[in-house]
Amino acid sequence: MKHLLPLTRRQTLAGLAAATSLPWLAPPAQAAAAVAAPVRGSVSLPPLGLRQRTLANGLQVIALPDRSTATVSVQVWYRVGGKDDPAGRSGFAHLFEHMMFKRTRHMPSETFDRLTEDVGGQNNAFTAEDTTAYQSEVPSNHLERLLWAEAERMSNLEVDQPSFDSERAVVQEELRQRVLASPYGRLFNALPGYAFERHPYRRPVVGSIDDLNAATLDDVRAFHSTYYRPDNAVLIVAGDLDEARFDAAVDRYFGRIARPAMPIPRVTVQEPPRQADLRATLQAPRVPLPAVALIWKGPAARDEDAAALDVASALLAGGESSRMNQALVYRDRVAQAAGFQTHLNADAGMLVAYAIAVGGQPAEQQLPALEKALMREIESLARGPIRDAEFDKVRTQLLTAALMERQTPNGRAAAAGWAVIQYGDARQAEQQLQRLQAVRAADVQRVLRRHVLEAHRVTLSYVQAPDGAAGTGGDASPAAAGPAAGAQPASAASPASGAATPPPATTPTGSRP
Repeated sequence: MKHLLPLTRRQTLAGLAAATSLPWLAPPAQAAAAVAAPVRGSVSLPPLGLRQRTLANGLQVIALPDRSTATVSVQVWYRVGGKDDPAGRSGFAHLFEHMMFKRTRHMPSETFDRLTEDVGGQNNAFTAEDTTAYQSEVPSNHLERLLWAEAERMSNLEVDQPSFDSERAVVQEELRQRVLASPYGRLFNALPGYAFERHPYRRPVVGSIDDLNAATLDDVRAFHSTYYRPDNAVLIVAGDLDEARFDAAVDRYFGRIARPAMPIPRVTVQEPPRQADLRATLQAPRVPLPAVALIWKGPAARDEDAAALDVASALLAGGESSRMNQALVYRDRVAQAAGFQTHLNADAGMLVAYAIAVGGQPAEQQLPALEKALMREIESLARGPIRDAEFDKVRTQLLTAALMERQTPNGRAAAAGWAVIQYGDARQAEQQLQRLQAVRAADVQRVLRRHVLEAHRVTLSYVQAPDGAAGTGGDASPAAAGPAAGAQPASAASPASGAATPPPATTPTGSRP
């Protein structure tokens, strides 16, 4: 699942995952040369070779031919994600991702497994805040049957009560395992509800047990007819394909699908700037050690500061040698884990610094110290010197990860898909690496000052609920209870809020089991 727990895409924590938002830009030979090149220079790389057209019914078609491989990736990206969940139906887009693998008029359930795995290929899908994507990779001689199958489930999905009940149970079990049973699952699941005040990004993509129970068969059918239509989809095919045969097959299978007359609902909510610092406590059962999260609003993925925030996140928390890990975990030994994450979506984003205590002291003593330590490292990066070797290493890691990802048909297609979702233009996939290359140390410091030090934040303490209590976090975020439920304005006289306080302000599911 490509989310934060898992919710979002653009993350630099854990394997420098922010690189997954960068485009494939070169075949292997050029990629190796680019990685070897000095990062202070600019690397000139050939274009992606992207070709696109739009059918009469509104389907956007993108081809990325590459005859050096014997496989082909077929991906369909729908412009519907967690933010489009109906009111009172959080997790619905994720639930529907699972429903798309059930039977259609001409295919029994799980046919995609037979069309991919049985010929040595693979298939998967994920739901994020802004999109639901279906990805398959097979030997290229199986391309046409996959195109037929994708068109078939777009237009002829048949949902019955047994299938619906079965997949809802699967999704609810996923929520239990990833959120409710995980010691810190409720913490990370709650972050969007504290980060966003108005935008539906507040609702976690994974949803809640109650909302999923409230969904009906009629809801499923209405959702399919509303969003799963050619004018709301992008078909992306990368790899070994004959362009003329590919075009003919697309016209044959997708061109016949009618374009519905009703308009597609779009989220138009604008997330406002935060006006004050807030503090909140989230109680949950089975919290081994207390934790603290500092949450800021972030820009949209297309913002000019996005690349610099990716680099800043990697410097702070990308790997064993990152600043937060070295300072809080190894040197000071005040945290068993610490990190900084960027989650930049199409409409708005959030930035999160967090630390999990080591134990041995009461939470009311440890958490203020962790908060202070996190802010100290952010302040140090934003205002102190950044060594050239440290900066070059981190940026090279991001570039390398991006280039390696784009050596596969799946990676190339995904780069184009994210560019469409985040920028509205697949051609932007060819520009993102250049944006990363252009980042300098001064840019990192500027964006940290702008989006973190000079911005208001929510400070969230995560602690064990009293014995016998179920906790205040429930199975979802605080979104249902109003803006940052449980949060109170930070007191200027409070020692915790005063520690490392920034200057006054001047301004997020998954792969199928």
